Amino acid sequence: MDIYDLTGPEPRQSALFFETAVEIYTRVLRDLRPRTPVPEIRVIFRRYANANSSIRLEDGKLTVKIADVLEGAPAPIVESLAYILLGKLYRRPVPRMYAHRYRLYLNRREIRQKLQLVRQIRGRKFVSGPEGSSRNLEEIFERLNAQYFNGLLGQPQLGWSRRPARGILGHFDPSHNAIVISRIFDDAAKPLLALEYVMFHEMLHLRYPVEHTGIRRCVHTHEFRKAERTFPRLAEAKELLKKL
Repeated sequence: MDIYDLTGPEPRQSALFFETAVEIYTRVLRDLRPRTPVPEIRVIFRRYANANSSIRLEDGKLTVKIADVLEGAPAPIVESLAYILLGKLYRRPVPRMYAHRYRLYLNRREIRQKLQLVRQIRGRKFVSGPEGSSRNLEEIFERLNAQYFNGLLGQPQLGWSRRPARGILGHFDPSHNAIVISRIFDDAAKPLLALEYVMFHEMLHLRYPVEHTGIRRCVHTHEFRKAERTFPRLAEAKELLKKL
């Protein structure tokens, strides 16, 4: 009997190489709910722009939709995702071994690279352009680049968000090499210092990429935090953001 063990504790019954995705979901469902009749199960791989997956039980049919980037995943990874999705569907706790195994697989370097390429090709990214009604993001980027990065950062796409969001004030998208700033700052009445800090923060993401160690994903590395503290009036800028 061939067993594929990726990492972590040995589960009660490991996925087998010769099992199909439908057979894996059938077995996992019987494990989670042994007294529940197994419905008709369909597993569909879709051309998503990321590693999304979903599960739905309707009219006695269980439909599982999985990103096609996972179509060639080893059987234990399919099994782990089955425990995660079926656990959510039936509100059952997901054993830690399966959640750990699935996250570890997604954090493998070749999988991260594959997902980033898929996001670049299939993902839709709205970037309005740097010019706003009151402020120009390109001018702010160039000024901060010269002041804090010796002018060495390559300029990514710059744009304003569609709406003046207060929850997400800015973000850097590495897949599309874009910095998007909340349109709430495109207002001369809003403090420029707050906007400059948000832009500086996103530029640091450009300078210090996310680090992956095992299943850990470190967005704000030690180097990132150290560089962030060099921003003058940092405490004042953060207080301004709290008042928005």
